[in-house]
Amino acid sequence: MSVMVVRKKVTRKWEKLPGRNTFCCDGRVMMARQKGIFYLTLFLILGTCTLFFAFECRYLAVQLSPAIPVFAAMLFLFSMATLLRTSFSDPGVIPRALPDEAAFIEMEIEATNGAVPQGQRPPPRIKNFQINNQIVKLKYCYTCKIFRPPRASHCSICDNCVERFDHHCPWVGNCVGKRNYRYFYLFILSLSLLTIYVFAFNIVYVALKSLKIGFLETLKETPGTVLEVLICFFTLWSVVGLTGFHTFLVALNQTTNEDIKGSWTGKNRVQNPYSHGNIVKNCCEVLCGPLPPSVLDRRGILPLEESGSRPPSTQEASTSLLPQSPAPTEHLSANEMPEDTSTPEEMPPPEPPEPPQEVTEAEK
Repeated sequence: MSVMVVRKKVTRKWEKLPGRNTFCCDGRVMMARQKGIFYLTLFLILGTCTLFFAFECRYLAVQLSPAIPVFAAMLFLFSMATLLRTSFSDPGVIPRALPDEAAFIEMEIEATNGAVPQGQRPPPRIKNFQINNQIVKLKYCYTCKIFRPPRASHCSICDNCVERFDHHCPWVGNCVGKRNYRYFYLFILSLSLLTIYVFAFNIVYVALKSLKIGFLETLKETPGTVLEVLICFFTLWSVVGLTGFHTFLVALNQTTNEDIKGSWTGKNRVQNPYSHGNIVKNCCEVLCGPLPPSVLDRRGILPLEESGSRPPSTQEASTSLLPQSPAPTEHLSANEMPEDTSTPEEMPPPEPPEPPQEVTEAEK
């Protein structure tokens, strides 16, 4: 006796999320669709550090100190951990409005603005919000159908509204927002230190080898070192400059998006309502403040979609496989026959017993 179990397909919310993102590991990993430059970042870091650990570290550990490869390994692991944490996490995507919510917001806007005469441009959809005695405008997003929270913006690459949007970084393959900005900052800071460290000890390695066999011979014997020096030299300026720029923004509690738009340094000279006026307090809020949870609920289960055909239940599937199923059908057909003969049109069948009675009287 076999029983077949029918399992219903579970649909996770990340499978139906709008926007241009890719998900891995059943929704646990979230990235942008354009990941080519992110792979280049991984290749440059892994390739340069692999050459450094394979050639220079062994020589420097013997000639100078065994702490050199240990400290380099710590910087490398910390840089990779912060990079992956930045790239694989939700930057703070704001869910889009449901159809009922979007319709309600439209009704509110129409009630507030009134009927717009034909041919005239409707007024901008803006709400005023006060923060620390400063008026902040909340703009309406026509894609997400919501009024964006303060400091949020819509990313044109990922097609999502991101809370405390800083910028979209192709080097990490993700947006940088409220939930991963601190990891992005720690990544570029540790990467700057790692680049300076590898570059400096490559120069030391070349200098020590040149004292023994000469400078030209050293370059001929160590082409990997020359490649590392070139990569670190051209990477150093951009990474260190980017770290200095974001250190300036962290000290002011400001985002890249606000700095580019001149939100607090434009013609209006409006003060930044989010700044505490203290560098230490601003750094503590940005880098050490509580990390809000993701509001997407990527791994949540969606209800089953309505369809024309209902899948058979477990009991129905099991009874259809039992061998006793033909017997009940014959029983039911036999029981149904009297119900059909009980109609008034088929009453003649009881008449045949009368002729036998007449025959018996004649015989008597």
